[in-house]
Amino acid sequence: MSEILFTLNGAEKIYAGRADARLLDVLRDECGLTGAKEGCGEGECGSCTVLLDGCPALSCLLLMGQVQGRSVTTVEGLSQRRGFAVLSRCFAEAGAVQCGFCTPGMIVAAYALLRDNRSPAEEQIRAAMAGNLCRCTGYKAIVAAIEMAAADRDGGW
Repeated sequence: MSEILFTLNGAEKIYAGRADARLLDVLRDECGLTGAKEGCGEGECGSCTVLLDGCPALSCLLLMGQVQGRSVTTVEGLSQRRGFAVLSRCFAEAGAVQCGFCTPGMIVAAYALLRDNRSPAEEQIRAAMAGNLCRCTGYKAIVAAIEMAAADRDGGW
């Protein structure tokens, strides 16, 4: 058993458990944060994307020992920020959401992109989203949603 101190969605958290437990499992099973999804468990699909120290990271590949002293932000944590509301609205308006399974990971990755680049070109959007797979919408609507969000100067990024 290890005691791991980290910041989760802005609040200090102490995890007492195995250092080799996956962050994804701890978020879902112990913290009740189910936004990050297990799609592949191999770091290929992006459904489990969270922000680790502000950068997109795959929670299915992160062990709890790796988050010691670090900051983790989930889609639930982003939901309190104005940029999240803009992205959610734009994803809905562009038809970028169908089954919704990949959407939390997409939103997290898109949020990080727009926070760092307020006017990304289409190629930059596609590159930033390359690690997030969607089997329902195709990527045209997702790119359009992110372009719409980038154009919204009230995003609060």
